[in-house]
Amino acid sequence: MKVLGIESTAHTFSVGVVDGKKILSNVIDSFTTKKGGIKPYDVAEHHTKVCHEVLEKALKEAKLSMKDIDLIAFSQGPGLGHTLRIGAFFARSLALRFKKKIVGVNHCIAHLSIGELTGAKDPVLLYASGVNTQVIAYEGGKYRIFGETLDMGVGNFLDSVGRLMDLGFPGGPKLEKLALKGKKFIEMPYVVKGMDVSFGGLYSFVKNKLGKFRKEDLAYSIQETIFAMLLEVAERAMAHTGKKELLLGGGVACNSRFQEMAQKMCAERKAKCFIPEKKLLIDNGAMIGYQGLLEYKAGKRQKISDTKIKPYWRTDEVKVNWK
Repeated sequence: MKVLGIESTAHTFSVGVVDGKKILSNVIDSFTTKKGGIKPYDVAEHHTKVCHEVLEKALKEAKLSMKDIDLIAFSQGPGLGHTLRIGAFFARSLALRFKKKIVGVNHCIAHLSIGELTGAKDPVLLYASGVNTQVIAYEGGKYRIFGETLDMGVGNFLDSVGRLMDLGFPGGPKLEKLALKGKKFIEMPYVVKGMDVSFGGLYSFVKNKLGKFRKEDLAYSIQETIFAMLLEVAERAMAHTGKKELLLGGGVACNSRFQEMAQKMCAERKAKCFIPEKKLLIDNGAMIGYQGLLEYKAGKRQKISDTKIKPYWRTDEVKVNWK
Protein backbone atom coordinates (compact mmCIF):
# COMPACT_ATOMS: atom_id res chain seq x y z
CA MET A 1 0.00 0.00 0.00
CA LYS A 2 1.53 3.29 -1.14
CA VAL A 3 0.98 6.26 1.17
CA LEU A 4 1.76 9.92 0.53
CA GLY A 5 2.67 11.75 3.76
CA ILE A 6 2.50 15.55 4.16
CA GLU A 7 4.30 17.31 7.03
CA SER A 8 3.77 21.00 7.89
CA THR A 9 3.71 21.41 11.68
CA ALA A 10 6.39 24.12 11.84
CA HIS A 11 9.19 25.53 9.64
CA THR A 12 9.50 22.39 7.48
CA PHE A 13 7.29 21.40 4.57
CA SER A 14 7.87 17.84 3.48
CA VAL A 15 6.28 15.17 1.32
CA GLY A 16 7.27 11.53 1.57
CA VAL A 17 6.04 8.31 -0.02
CA VAL A 18 6.15 4.97 1.78
CA ASP A 19 5.22 1.47 0.72
CA GLY A 20 4.97 -0.63 3.86
CA LYS A 21 8.24 -0.19 5.75
CA LYS A 22 10.02 0.93 2.60
CA ILE A 23 10.61 4.67 2.16
CA LEU A 24 10.35 5.51 -1.53
CA SER A 25 10.98 9.25 -1.17
CA ASN A 26 11.30 11.93 1.49
CA VAL A 27 11.65 15.48 0.15
CA ILE A 28 12.16 18.29 2.68
CA ASP A 29 12.10 22.09 2.25
CA SER A 30 12.67 24.17 5.39
CA PHE A 31 12.23 27.87 6.08
CA THR A 32 15.39 29.54 7.41
CA THR A 33 16.68 33.05 8.17
CA LYS A 34 20.16 34.58 8.38
CA LYS A 35 19.16 36.79 11.30
CA GLY A 36 16.30 36.78 13.78
CA GLY A 37 13.65 34.11 14.29
CA ILE A 38 10.55 33.07 12.39
CA LYS A 39 7.05 34.50 12.06
CA PRO A 40 4.27 31.91 11.54
CA TYR A 41 2.77 33.97 8.70
CA ASP A 42 6.09 34.00 6.80
CA VAL A 43 6.50 30.25 7.28
CA ALA A 44 2.97 29.64 6.00
CA GLU A 45 3.83 31.72 2.92
CA HIS A 46 6.92 29.57 2.40
CA HIS A 47 4.88 26.36 2.61
CA THR A 48 2.32 27.72 0.15
CA LYS A 49 5.04 28.55 -2.37
CA VAL A 50 6.93 25.24 -2.19
CA CYS A 51 4.15 22.65 -1.65
CA HIS A 52 3.56 21.76 -5.31
CA GLU A 53 7.28 21.62 -6.11
CA VAL A 54 7.98 19.38 -3.10
CA LEU A 55 5.11 17.07 -4.10
CA GLU A 56 6.42 16.78 -7.67
CA LYS A 57 9.94 15.99 -6.43
CA ALA A 58 8.64 13.36 -4.00
CA LEU A 59 6.59 11.60 -6.67
CA LYS A 60 9.47 11.75 -9.16
CA GLU A 61 11.91 10.34 -6.61
CA ALA A 62 9.45 7.52 -5.82
CA LYS A 63 8.93 6.95 -9.58
CA LEU A 64 5.17 7.22 -9.10
CA SER A 65 2.26 9.47 -10.00
CA MET A 66 -0.80 10.42 -7.96
CA LYS A 67 -2.79 7.61 -9.58
CA ASP A 68 -0.44 5.12 -7.87
CA ILE A 69 -1.11 6.54 -4.38
CA ASP A 70 -3.60 4.63 -2.21
CA LEU A 71 -3.78 6.93 0.81
CA ILE A 72 -2.90 10.49 1.79
CA ALA A 73 -1.74 11.12 5.37
CA PHE A 74 -1.02 14.53 6.86
CA SER A 75 0.11 15.99 10.16
CA GLN A 76 -3.13 17.04 11.86
CA GLY A 77 -1.34 18.32 14.98
CA PRO A 78 0.20 19.43 17.22
CA GLY A 79 1.93 22.42 15.68
CA LEU A 80 1.59 26.01 14.51
CA GLY A 81 -1.93 26.77 13.34
CA HIS A 82 -0.72 28.81 10.37
CA THR A 83 1.43 26.02 8.98
CA LEU A 84 -0.83 23.10 9.91
CA ARG A 85 -3.60 24.70 7.83
CA ILE A 86 -1.42 24.76 4.71
CA GLY A 87 -0.62 21.04 4.97
CA ALA A 88 -4.20 20.09 5.80
CA PHE A 89 -5.62 22.16 2.93
CA PHE A 90 -3.08 20.66 0.51
CA ALA A 91 -3.91 17.12 1.68
CA ARG A 92 -7.67 17.68 1.37
CA SER A 93 -7.26 19.21 -2.09
CA LEU A 94 -5.28 16.22 -3.33
CA ALA A 95 -7.70 13.75 -1.74
CA LEU A 96 -10.71 15.39 -3.40
CA ARG A 97 -9.05 15.98 -6.77
CA PHE A 98 -7.66 12.46 -7.13
CA LYS A 99 -10.38 10.68 -5.11
CA LYS A 100 -7.99 9.31 -2.49
CA LYS A 101 -8.59 8.23 1.10
CA ILE A 102 -7.25 10.59 3.76
CA VAL A 103 -6.15 10.33 7.42
CA GLY A 104 -4.69 12.89 9.81
CA VAL A 105 -2.07 11.70 12.29
CA ASN A 106 -0.37 12.93 15.45
CA HIS A 107 3.03 14.39 14.59
CA CYS A 108 4.69 13.36 17.87
CA ILE A 109 3.62 9.74 17.59
CA ALA A 110 4.85 9.67 13.98
CA HIS A 111 8.34 10.46 15.30
CA LEU A 112 8.13 7.43 17.57
CA SER A 113 6.75 5.05 14.94
CA ILE A 114 9.32 5.92 12.26
CA GLY A 115 12.05 5.61 14.89
CA GLU A 116 11.03 2.03 15.57
CA LEU A 117 12.13 1.14 12.03
CA THR A 118 15.66 1.28 13.50
CA GLY A 119 14.89 -1.98 15.30
CA ALA A 120 13.65 -0.63 18.63
CA LYS A 121 10.81 -2.81 19.94
CA ASP A 122 9.60 -1.17 23.15
CA PRO A 123 11.62 1.98 23.77
CA VAL A 124 11.43 5.07 25.90
CA LEU A 125 11.34 7.92 23.38
CA LEU A 126 13.26 11.06 24.22
CA TYR A 127 11.54 13.48 21.88
CA ALA A 128 13.48 16.73 21.57
CA SER A 129 12.32 19.19 18.94
CA GLY A 130 11.38 22.86 18.61
CA VAL A 131 8.12 23.01 20.52
CA ASN A 132 7.92 19.46 21.83
CA THR A 133 10.16 18.12 24.57
CA GLN A 134 8.76 14.92 26.03
CA VAL A 135 9.75 11.55 27.46
CA ILE A 136 7.26 9.05 26.04
CA ALA A 137 6.69 5.31 26.44
CA TYR A 138 3.93 2.84 25.54
CA GLU A 139 1.91 1.69 28.54
CA GLY A 140 -1.70 0.52 28.82
CA GLY A 141 -2.87 1.12 25.26
CA LYS A 142 -1.47 4.65 24.91
CA TYR A 143 1.80 6.47 24.53
CA ARG A 144 2.20 7.99 28.00
CA ILE A 145 4.12 11.18 28.71
CA PHE A 146 6.41 10.47 31.64
CA GLY A 147 8.04 13.89 31.59
CA GLU A 148 8.05 17.10 29.55
CA THR A 149 9.11 20.72 29.46
CA LEU A 150 7.26 23.07 31.79
CA ASP A 151 7.81 26.10 29.56
CA MET A 152 9.55 26.17 26.17
CA GLY A 153 10.68 23.27 24.03
CA VAL A 154 14.41 22.57 23.96
CA GLY A 155 14.59 23.46 20.25
CA ASN A 156 12.83 26.77 20.86
CA PHE A 157 15.26 27.45 23.68
CA LEU A 158 18.24 26.85 21.38
CA ASP A 159 16.68 28.98 18.64
CA SER A 160 16.01 31.79 21.15
CA VAL A 161 19.64 31.70 22.27
CA GLY A 162 20.64 31.73 18.61
CA ARG A 163 18.64 34.93 18.13
CA LEU A 164 20.40 36.50 21.14
CA MET A 165 23.72 35.70 19.47
CA ASP A 166 22.55 36.89 16.00
CA LEU A 167 23.00 33.41 14.53
CA GLY A 168 19.72 33.28 12.57
CA PHE A 169 17.18 30.44 12.44
CA PRO A 170 17.46 27.59 13.23
CA GLY A 171 19.94 28.31 15.99
CA GLY A 172 20.63 24.77 17.22
CA PRO A 173 23.01 23.63 14.44
CA LYS A 174 24.99 26.89 14.68
CA LEU A 175 25.28 26.61 18.44
CA GLU A 176 26.56 23.06 17.99
CA LYS A 177 29.39 24.35 15.79
CA LEU A 178 30.21 27.08 18.30
CA ALA A 179 30.25 24.55 21.15
CA LEU A 180 33.02 22.58 19.45
CA LYS A 181 35.29 25.59 20.08
CA GLY A 182 34.27 25.95 23.72
CA LYS A 183 36.95 25.31 26.35
CA LYS A 184 35.48 26.51 29.64
CA PHE A 185 32.40 25.11 31.38
CA ILE A 186 30.21 27.81 32.90
CA GLU A 187 27.97 26.76 35.78
CA MET A 188 24.34 27.26 34.71
CA PRO A 189 20.85 26.71 36.17
CA TYR A 190 20.06 22.99 36.03
CA VAL A 191 16.28 22.76 36.34
CA VAL A 192 14.82 19.27 36.71
CA LYS A 193 11.58 19.05 38.66
CA GLY A 194 10.71 15.41 39.18
CA MET A 195 10.29 14.11 35.66
CA ASP A 196 9.95 17.53 34.05
CA VAL A 197 12.46 20.10 32.83
CA SER A 198 12.42 23.88 32.47
CA PHE A 199 14.50 26.15 30.24
CA GLY A 200 13.11 29.63 31.03
CA GLY A 201 15.53 30.34 33.87
CA LEU A 202 18.45 29.10 31.82
CA TYR A 203 17.46 31.43 28.96
CA SER A 204 17.41 34.43 31.32
CA PHE A 205 20.81 33.39 32.68
CA VAL A 206 22.35 33.19 29.21
CA LYS A 207 20.81 36.54 28.23
CA ASN A 208 22.44 38.19 31.26
CA LYS A 209 25.82 36.57 30.63
CA LEU A 210 26.20 37.56 26.97
CA GLY A 211 29.27 39.75 26.62
CA LYS A 212 30.73 38.47 29.89
CA PHE A 213 31.82 35.11 28.49
CA ARG A 214 32.94 33.85 25.08
CA LYS A 215 30.03 32.72 22.92
CA GLU A 216 31.87 29.46 22.31
CA ASP A 217 32.07 28.74 26.05
CA LEU A 218 28.41 29.65 26.52
CA ALA A 219 27.36 27.34 23.67
CA TYR A 220 29.48 24.49 25.08
CA SER A 221 28.07 24.94 28.59
CA ILE A 222 24.49 25.21 27.32
CA GLN A 223 24.74 21.89 25.49
CA GLU A 224 26.34 20.07 28.40
CA THR A 225 23.64 21.35 30.76
CA ILE A 226 20.47 20.83 28.75
CA PHE A 227 21.43 17.42 27.38
CA ALA A 228 22.28 16.21 30.88
CA MET A 229 18.86 17.43 32.05
CA LEU A 230 17.06 15.59 29.25
CA LEU A 231 18.97 12.37 29.72
CA GLU A 232 18.43 12.42 33.49
CA VAL A 233 14.64 12.33 33.09
CA ALA A 234 14.89 9.81 30.24
CA GLU A 235 17.02 7.49 32.36
CA ARG A 236 14.57 7.83 35.24
CA ALA A 237 11.72 6.87 32.89
CA MET A 238 13.68 3.81 31.76
CA ALA A 239 14.21 2.79 35.38
CA HIS A 240 10.52 3.36 36.22
CA THR A 241 9.18 1.37 33.25
CA GLY A 242 11.90 -1.28 33.22
CA LYS A 243 12.50 -0.68 29.51
CA LYS A 244 15.94 -1.40 28.10
CA GLU A 245 15.78 0.74 24.96
CA LEU A 246 16.12 4.48 24.40
CA LEU A 247 15.00 6.01 21.12
CA LEU A 248 15.94 9.57 20.17
CA GLY A 249 13.53 11.63 18.09
CA GLY A 250 13.12 15.21 16.90
CA GLY A 251 15.45 17.70 15.24
CA VAL A 252 17.52 18.43 18.34
CA ALA A 253 18.50 14.73 18.37
CA CYS A 254 20.62 15.43 15.27
CA ASN A 255 23.18 17.00 17.63
CA SER A 256 26.27 14.78 17.76
CA ARG A 257 27.06 15.64 21.40
CA PHE A 258 23.51 14.76 22.43
CA GLN A 259 23.82 11.43 20.64
CA GLU A 260 27.19 10.74 22.29
CA MET A 261 25.81 11.43 25.79
CA ALA A 262 22.72 9.27 25.12
CA GLN A 263 24.84 6.35 23.94
CA LYS A 264 27.09 6.65 26.99
CA MET A 265 24.13 6.66 29.39
CA CYS A 266 22.64 3.59 27.72
CA ALA A 267 25.97 1.75 27.78
CA GLU A 268 26.25 2.37 31.53
CA ARG A 269 22.71 0.96 31.99
CA LYS A 270 23.42 -1.98 29.67
CA ALA A 271 20.59 -0.70 27.49
CA LYS A 272 20.36 -0.11 23.74
CA CYS A 273 20.29 3.36 22.16
CA PHE A 274 18.55 3.78 18.82
CA ILE A 275 19.10 6.88 16.67
CA PRO A 276 17.36 7.20 13.27
CA GLU A 277 19.19 8.80 10.36
CA LYS A 278 19.09 12.61 10.30
CA LYS A 279 16.43 12.83 7.58
CA LEU A 280 14.07 10.81 9.81
CA LEU A 281 14.93 12.73 12.99
CA ILE A 282 13.85 16.10 11.66
CA ASP A 283 10.24 16.74 10.66
CA ASN A 284 9.55 14.79 7.47
CA GLY A 285 6.78 13.48 5.26
CA ALA A 286 7.91 9.85 5.32
CA MET A 287 7.14 9.51 9.04
CA ILE A 288 3.67 10.98 8.48
CA GLY A 289 3.03 8.55 5.64
CA TYR A 290 4.22 5.59 7.71
CA GLN A 291 2.06 6.60 10.69
CA GLY A 292 -0.92 7.00 8.36
CA LEU A 293 -0.31 3.51 6.99
CA LEU A 294 -0.21 1.98 10.50
CA GLU A 295 -3.45 3.64 11.56
CA TYR A 296 -5.28 2.97 8.30
CA LYS A 297 -4.41 -0.74 8.47
CA ALA A 298 -5.70 -0.74 12.06
CA GLY A 299 -9.06 0.55 10.84
CA LYS A 300 -8.87 4.34 11.02
CA ARG A 301 -11.09 6.12 8.50
CA GLN A 302 -11.79 9.84 8.12
CA LYS A 303 -14.08 12.01 6.07
CA ILE A 304 -12.93 15.45 4.91
CA SER A 305 -15.05 16.93 7.71
CA ASP A 306 -12.95 14.97 10.26
CA THR A 307 -9.67 16.54 9.18
CA LYS A 308 -9.72 19.84 11.09
CA ILE A 309 -6.31 20.69 12.48
CA LYS A 310 -5.49 20.13 16.17
CA PRO A 311 -2.69 22.55 17.18
CA TYR A 312 -2.72 21.36 20.82
CA TRP A 313 -3.23 17.62 20.24
CA ARG A 314 -1.34 15.80 22.98
CA THR A 315 0.44 12.51 22.51
CA ASP A 316 -1.44 10.81 25.35
CA GLU A 317 -4.84 11.66 23.85
CA VAL A 318 -4.35 9.17 21.00
CA LYS A 319 -5.68 5.64 21.46
CA VAL A 320 -3.02 3.28 20.12
CA ASN A 321 -4.73 0.35 18.40
CA TRP A 322 -2.08 -0.52 15.82
CA LYS A 323 0.44 -2.16 18.16
